[in-house]
Amino acid sequence: MSTLTAARSAAPGKDTTSAGGFDLPPSQKALIRWNLYLGFSALAFGVVHGLAQALSYGGIDILGWFPGLKNYYQGLTIHGVFNAIVLTFAFANGFLALTTARGLGRKLHDGLLHAAFWTLAAGIALASYAMFTGKASVLYTFYAPLQAHWSYYLGLALLVVSTWITSVNLFITLKAWRKEHPGERIPLLAFVSVATYIMWDIASLGIAAEVVGLLLPWSLGLVSGSDPLLSRTLFWFSGHPIVYFWLLPAYVSWYLMIPKQVGGRLFSDPVTRVVFSLFVLLSIPVGFHHQYTDPGITQSMKVIHAILTFGVFFPSLITAFSVVSALEDGGKARGGRGLVGWFFKLPWGDPSVAAQVLAMLTFVLGGITGLINASFTVNRVVHNTSWVPGHFHMTVGSAVVMTFMGIAYWMVPWLKGRKLWGGKLAVVQSWVYFIGVMALARGLISAGLEGAPRRTFLAGATYGKDTWQLAGYWSAAGGTLMFIGAMLFFLILLMTVLTGKKGEVAEIPVTTTIQPAARAGWELRLDQFRWVVILALILIAIAYVPFLVEYLPAKLTVPAFKIF
Repeated sequence: MSTLTAARSAAPGKDTTSAGGFDLPPSQKALIRWNLYLGFSALAFGVVHGLAQALSYGGIDILGWFPGLKNYYQGLTIHGVFNAIVLTFAFANGFLALTTARGLGRKLHDGLLHAAFWTLAAGIALASYAMFTGKASVLYTFYAPLQAHWSYYLGLALLVVSTWITSVNLFITLKAWRKEHPGERIPLLAFVSVATYIMWDIASLGIAAEVVGLLLPWSLGLVSGSDPLLSRTLFWFSGHPIVYFWLLPAYVSWYLMIPKQVGGRLFSDPVTRVVFSLFVLLSIPVGFHHQYTDPGITQSMKVIHAILTFGVFFPSLITAFSVVSALEDGGKARGGRGLVGWFFKLPWGDPSVAAQVLAMLTFVLGGITGLINASFTVNRVVHNTSWVPGHFHMTVGSAVVMTFMGIAYWMVPWLKGRKLWGGKLAVVQSWVYFIGVMALARGLISAGLEGAPRRTFLAGATYGKDTWQLAGYWSAAGGTLMFIGAMLFFLILLMTVLTGKKGEVAEIPVTTTIQPAARAGWELRLDQFRWVVILALILIAIAYVPFLVEYLPAKLTVPAFKIF
C-alpha cells in the first residue's frame, strides 16, 4: 500500500478553514467581482497587442491595424503593463481578499475594499492615458533614462497603493479574527493569503522609492536629470519579487483549492506554512541577478544575489512535491493506479482543473529556464535575447494567466450566482491556449539561443539569420493559438455574466490536509509573521546595504531620453 493510500485510509484530515456555508455581503462580492473584470479587461487589451508581438517574429506586420498606434514600443508597453501589472494586481486584490475572508470565515472591511478598488481604477486610467497617447512607450521595465509622462508614473504608483490598501484590509480582518479566537492557529487559507501580501508590501518599497524619489520629480521637471543605475536597482528590488506576487496567488489555489477540486488532500499544513514563509524571506534580496551586465555593481554583490536566487528556487521545489502529492491523492481516489495512471484519472472535464493542471505543466519548463536566467555566467548567453520572453510566457504568460482563468471558472459563478456557460468549450479553451504557449515559447527560446534579440520589431528589421525563420514561424503560430484561446475565455466569461443560469453554485473549494497544523512548538511562531519579516529585512540589508553605502548619494546628472 502506498503512503498516500495508507494516509487516505486513516482518519480524515482537518479542514484548513472555518466551517462551510460561507458567504459575503452582495456589495463586497460585487467589488471583488469588479476587480476581476478590470483585470481581465486589461488582459484583453494586452492579448491583442501580444498577437502583434508574436506575429512580428514570423515576419508578419499588423501594427497598421491598430488605430492611433504610433510605434512598436507603444504596443509592447501596453502588452507588458496590462498583462504583467494591471491584470495581476487587480486579480490578487480580489482573489486574495476573498480567500482571506473565506479562511477566517468573516467579511472584509467595506471602506477599504472601496478604497482599494477605486485607487486601482484611478491608476489604470492615468497609466492608460499615458500609454494610449504615446507618452509612455518606456516598456514594462520603467527606469531611467527613458522618460514617460508623469501620469504614467503616478498611475503605476496608485496601482501599488491599491495593493497596500488591500493589505491593510487583510491585516484588520485577521486582527479581528484573532481577537475572537485567542490562541488559535491562523487558518491555512488565510495564512498563505496574508503572507503573500506581506512579501509584496516589503518588496514594493523599491518601486515606490524609485517612482516617488526619482521618476515623478524628474518627469515633472523638478530635477534636471536622473540616475539610471540607482533607478534600475530600485526597480529590480521590486522587479523580481513581483514575479512571486504574480505566482503566489496561483500557489494559493494550487495548494489549497486544486486538491479539493480533484478529490485529493494537501500533504501537510506545516510544510505549506514554511514554504510561504520562505517566499517572504527569500523573494526580495535577488534583484541584482537582473543586473549582471550593469557596471557600478561589484561582482561579489552579484554573486550573493545569484546564490540567493537559487535559494528561492527551493520553496518552489517543495511546492512541486506538495501539489503533485495532492494530485496523486485525488487521482488514486478516483481509481488511478501505478506511477502515472492517477494523472489520467484527474477530472479533466472540469475546466477549472484542466486550466490549472496545464498551467502547472508549463511552469515546470518556466522554472527550469528561469534557472538559466539566474546563473551568473550562463545568463550572458541568453541575456536580452528572445529566450527571455520565452521564459516569461511560461511563467506569467501561462502558469499565472491560465491559473487565473481556471480560478475564474469557479470564482465568477460564485460571485455572480450564475452557473458557468459553456463548460465543455472552457476545457477546449484551456488546451488551445496551452498548445499555443508551448509553441510560442519553443520558438522564442530556440531563436534566443541563436541570438535573436528581444524587444525588437523583427518584421521590420533589415537583418536576421536563417535559423531565426523557423523559430519565428513557431512563435507566430503559437501566439495566434494563444490569442484564440484567450478570446474563447473572454467569450465564456462574458456569456457567464450575462446569460449564465441563475441558481445554486458550488462552494469555494478548500482542501483538507493529511498532516494538520501543529498545536505546540516553534511552528506557532510562524503565525506571528514578525520573525520572518525580521529575518527578511536582515537578508535584504546584507544584499543591498553594501552597494547603497558605496554608491549613494544619487547622481542626478543623466538627461531624459524622450520619444514623445
